[in-house]
Amino acid sequence: MNASDRTPADLLRSALAADPARPLVTFYDDATGERVELSVATFANWVAKTANLLQGELSAAPGDRLALLLPAHWQTAVWLLACSSVGVTVELGGDPADADYVVAGPEGLAAGLACPGDRIALSLAPLGRRFPAPPAGYADYAVEVPSQGDRFAPFVPVDPDAPALVVDGTELTGTQLVERARADADALGLAPGGRLLSGRPYDSWSGLAAGLYAPLATGGSVVLCRNLDQLGEDGLAKRVESERVTVSLTD
Repeated sequence: MNASDRTPADLLRSALAADPARPLVTFYDDATGERVELSVATFANWVAKTANLLQGELSAAPGDRLALLLPAHWQTAVWLLACSSVGVTVELGGDPADADYVVAGPEGLAAGLACPGDRIALSLAPLGRRFPAPPAGYADYAVEVPSQGDRFAPFVPVDPDAPALVVDGTELTGTQLVERARADADALGLAPGGRLLSGRPYDSWSGLAAGLYAPLATGGSVVLCRNLDQLGEDGLAKRVESERVTVSLTD
């Protein structure tokens, strides 16, 4: 990866330049049997569309704050990188009442109504399906995002030393986030091209690092597993083999 990268969006751009066809995020939901694999190029396209939705449709700008009420999921990863692309500060499980925007899955819809700004809902259904009808007070992400542009350019350059993420009660700048991601990748022994399987939730830095940032920072990829406790030991062993996993974190 490029040593000059200072934000997660920088890391994604470097990954795209290096090898757009390689897998970046492989997502499993063992409660539904869903499997989705996104190459760097496909993931970057989702990020661009979502960033355009944020900046163009919702008028989000650097310094705005977004409460992200989503579990570990490939679409959550997309939103994290889209916010980094625009310069919006993401707070995992943040208080919607204190946020400019809220993005919520089915379990966060009631809490998200406290947000005074725009609200986006995700069904988290397989294949990114729409809700049968948009939840009251929300726009449906699956309805809004397909028409957005496939390329993104920020109206204002993103400051790598501005707040980018709030997790575990700690605020991290883009630079600090990238430095921590690289350090965690080293500590985990994750080499370029490595495949990290993570069953950790996205409710802490350790979960975010394992499930997105460390693989992205080191030129690796993640096998992100939701409801992994429903898989069983034999199923897990087969997945590790079939996905060519090099580092496994199931705790």
